[in-house]
Amino acid sequence: MYKKSIIHHISKITVDILFYLSIVCTLLTPFIAPEIFNWINYPDVSRLPFFTAELLISGIGCIYILFNLKTMYRSLLTGNPFVEKNISCFRKIAITCFAVAIVYIVKAVLDFTLATIIIAIIFIVGCLFCLTLKDLFKQAINYKVENDLTI
Repeated sequence: MYKKSIIHHISKITVDILFYLSIVCTLLTPFIAPEIFNWINYPDVSRLPFFTAELLISGIGCIYILFNLKTMYRSLLTGNPFVEKNISCFRKIAITCFAVAIVYIVKAVLDFTLATIIIAIIFIVGCLFCLTLKDLFKQAINYKVENDLTI
């Protein structure tokens, strides 16, 4: 059957730590954003609310993605990762990645930086990656059900 390795447990612990850290960072964003804004010496102070909103949306997206990864790890560690719930998690992660990418594309239109474009591309690739994995898991579940029916 399925053998759990130490890597799986370390990965799950890492996802758990990142989940709780992202909650703390997102909650602190309204207080930290002005300091970050001053630290990068941004000349236009009127952009601070947009900067804060961008960080909040990114943080909320990160929390939601990590929450779905935590859900998927539960099924992985029980030895049955090919379940409909994981397909749903991949779909939710893909939608979240796409939404965050849209935020960064809008930011790039309003205030272009190379880093913004790179972040948007990373989230678009993440969206495509999750959609591909969703389809692979769906096909694996179909094979599993077909195999179970023949036995």
